[in-house]
Amino acid sequence: MPQLRDSGTRALHATEPVPSAEMDGFCRIFGVETEYGVAVTGAEKPVDAGQVAMTMFQPIVSRSRSTNTYLTNGSRLYLDVGSHPEYATAEARDPREALAQDLAGEQVMRGLALKAQAKLRESYGEHATIHVFKNNVDSAGHAFGCHENYLVRRFVPLEAVEHQLLPFLITRQLYTGAGRMTPDGFQITQRADFLDEAVSSATTRSRPMVNTRDEPHADPDSFRRLHVIIGDSNRSQWSTWMKLAVTHLVLCSIEEAFRRGEPSGFEDWAFVDPAAANRAMSRFLDAPDAMLPLASGESVSALTLQRRYFRAVESFVADHRETMDSAFVAGVPVTGLSGDAVAGSPTTTILGEWDHALRALEQGDYDALADRVDWAAKRRVFEALRRRRPEVTFAQLEQLELDYHDIANGRLYGSLTARSQMRRLLTADETERAIHEAPQDTRAALRGRFVEAALASGAQFSADWTHLTVTAPERREAVLLDPFEAAPTPEFSQLMESLGR
Repeated sequence: MPQLRDSGTRALHATEPVPSAEMDGFCRIFGVETEYGVAVTGAEKPVDAGQVAMTMFQPIVSRSRSTNTYLTNGSRLYLDVGSHPEYATAEARDPREALAQDLAGEQVMRGLALKAQAKLRESYGEHATIHVFKNNVDSAGHAFGCHENYLVRRFVPLEAVEHQLLPFLITRQLYTGAGRMTPDGFQITQRADFLDEAVSSATTRSRPMVNTRDEPHADPDSFRRLHVIIGDSNRSQWSTWMKLAVTHLVLCSIEEAFRRGEPSGFEDWAFVDPAAANRAMSRFLDAPDAMLPLASGESVSALTLQRRYFRAVESFVADHRETMDSAFVAGVPVTGLSGDAVAGSPTTTILGEWDHALRALEQGDYDALADRVDWAAKRRVFEALRRRRPEVTFAQLEQLELDYHDIANGRLYGSLTARSQMRRLLTADETERAIHEAPQDTRAALRGRFVEAALASGAQFSADWTHLTVTAPERREAVLLDPFEAAPTPEFSQLMESLGR
């Protein structure tokens, strides 16, 4: 049965060199890790969230003898600290594929929850209902995360991430924030009040915006894995795709600047106090023009700084469009904020959506974002409800917000999508495929094949992001250090032969 272990990638560097195309171009590996909150209502006697989470994971324990496992789609499914179910997507080369894998995670968690709910009702009453929240804050004030992973070239120093990328990550929440009801009013992000450091190697004793723990799961002399913690968990498909896609464009600009030994243009945009800037930005609706001090001595609004990033990236893309487009698997068929179809290359599509979002914000037309930005969608619902029922309470709005994020039994988000009030980028068939199938252009395809074969044969095996091992009856192992490589290596083929495949 599968058991997890840490990836010891650093010692493996010399065994599998990374092709120069991946180092010299704009290819990237994307991943999303989502922690889910769990709660129960309607039970006839007390039941705690930890017990519910363990019930959800009972099928995983039966299969794997562990609450940690890899699935046939290459993703990792596990029970994290604090009884938070967590899903880490398989490696993807394209934000669209990463979105598909993230949506697959929602469906996997929903399936586990509904099976556990049926079992729970046998002992806790027919009305016992399991809620699984894809959000970041529970009613008791506990915060949990949604982490993005980007494979970044090692020649970009971490200082550049802090000073050049972090201001972008903070202000991009203008169009990627999930929004949150608080006793003091509505904020456009969920995590701003819980993040206390800019960068740190810790994730439990402190809450940084970017984690610096060096676990590349790839050639460590060529790459680092940028672990971004500042982002909210999104229900909106557009926001999940957008935060990955636009961050990729900014990273490409930074990498190319260091590759050429030239300024990126972002050097003077670091905040004096990133945590304070993040909290102020979250309260954007209260003060859209709030000025945020930069280390250069200048002060700018969050929206002004986002527009600066847009213009710099737009100029950069104009000089590298063909090479950048070739790094994407495919464009995303979306419509613009005006409702018109967006045509053109992948980078043109991303820039167009970014520009439209900023224009809507600049004009104060937040309803124009309500079909794709989570905070704007919730704001529109709340304001409509207040108009119909002026006596609505904070507790009722908070409950409605939780329903929006409930992937197991929530109705609000599904109702919005069914009425085309929230846009979909992927079809149900594409999501269903991602539940069972790994991305076919990364090493995740090999991991998925291995897990499927090992389960079918009943072999004892272990897996992590870089190792696949049959542990009995005869130990065999394959090392997959290059995340871009989907072609079987000789040792992988031998491993599969040992499983009868």
